[in-house]
Amino acid sequence: MVHRHAVTGRRVALTALGALGALGATGIPAAVAAEPTPAAGPLPSAAQTLGADRPSAPMLRALERDLGLTPAQASRRLVNEAEAGTRAGRLRNALGDRFAGAWLRGTTSQELMVATTDATDVPAIKAQGAKAAVVKKALRDLRAVKQKLDAAAARVSTRETPLWYVDIPANRVVVEAGNKAAAAALTKAAGLDGKSVSVKVTKNRPRLMEDLTGGDAYYIDGTARCSIGFSVTKGQQEGFASAGHCGKPGAKTTGYNQAAQGTFQASTFPGKDMSWVAVSDPWKATPDVKGEGGQTVEITGSVQALVGAAICRSGSTTGWHCGKVEQHETSVSYAEGRVDGLTQTTVCAEPGDSGGPYVSGVQAQGVTSGGSGDCTTGGTTFYQPINPLLSDFGLTLKTVEAETPAPQGGVAQTWAAGRVYEAGVTVTHAGVRYQCLQTHQAQGPWAPAGTPALWQRV
Repeated sequence: MVHRHAVTGRRVALTALGALGALGATGIPAAVAAEPTPAAGPLPSAAQTLGADRPSAPMLRALERDLGLTPAQASRRLVNEAEAGTRAGRLRNALGDRFAGAWLRGTTSQELMVATTDATDVPAIKAQGAKAAVVKKALRDLRAVKQKLDAAAARVSTRETPLWYVDIPANRVVVEAGNKAAAAALTKAAGLDGKSVSVKVTKNRPRLMEDLTGGDAYYIDGTARCSIGFSVTKGQQEGFASAGHCGKPGAKTTGYNQAAQGTFQASTFPGKDMSWVAVSDPWKATPDVKGEGGQTVEITGSVQALVGAAICRSGSTTGWHCGKVEQHETSVSYAEGRVDGLTQTTVCAEPGDSGGPYVSGVQAQGVTSGGSGDCTTGGTTFYQPINPLLSDFGLTLKTVEAETPAPQGGVAQTWAAGRVYEAGVTVTHAGVRYQCLQTHQAQGPWAPAGTPALWQRV
């Protein structure tokens, strides 16, 4: 009886979801209103909410150069990715434990793929303009396998197994190792059999890139150089986010001009790779990230991009480069220690770029941690996602749209600007319950009732 009720409830939810909107000309459905349209006019589309419909010229030029796109394709890709993120969030909430991940495909990210463990979900997925993949393992099960690897890595050496992650499109957990024996040893230590993970033998060894516009250089105690990530505030104190391996609490920084700048307030490394620096006058926090040719990209929020999305990075060594998001929640074993929860990308980077900002459209994504390769031959890099950094340190991202109050402690029941919300969490606002569609830090103008790109009424 309980099982039958669960199935009935699921199908009702999916049927309602499938009727939300018609397909747009891009192959991704047009924006959908999650609730009645207010008298003031229609609600903004996801692209409008996230600023993807008005990208900067430096962003477009870099996407054209690094992803081989035409100007029209670069613009279309950013709009498609914004709209697809909202669709993926709605399907994640509707599928629940059967959800197995979402990712993007195509030159302009015109294909949204959504995976489920139940073939009966396929019609509802297609009704949302997405392509369905029926797989064996739910995302929560894959994450459970990775968590066992994480636990084992705390007990055994990972020198020869520098990388492990959930590969969503392949519906598997992957261990990258110098040899098969090392991968087998980590798998065994995690209490897993050989069928639970896939092994990729590689010679790549990620390294830290350690040698107030995001991307500008700063110096630590006069001996090392990193790159500014994103401007942040904590109450009235201004500062910037960067990588944890760049400096320890109390370390002093100077700016790109060697003038006194600030002090590391908090730093986590290894485990995570995050830090923040409080600055003094005359340094001021801005929403700007240095783009191509010295022009700037203005940040409007921190909505997490999907796997397959385009992403660009700024750094004091190599400047502005773009690529794609490959994996979220990646564990990397550097020689200096293991870091969990990183995102893997195809963007190149070099020493000194550490701490610099990753941007998708005008949404902050994270700060450079490390990687392999360089910007001559290409490579792989990893970033520390920005939303966990903001949440852990109680910071507010500096954005161009509006100032927002700093987040408060405790578990959020009522929506509040400044809080970091994970996809799937439920809040109340103006007496109405909403479920989060995409992980982000709430900005002042992004109240749930007016942002169907980020919130679904339940």
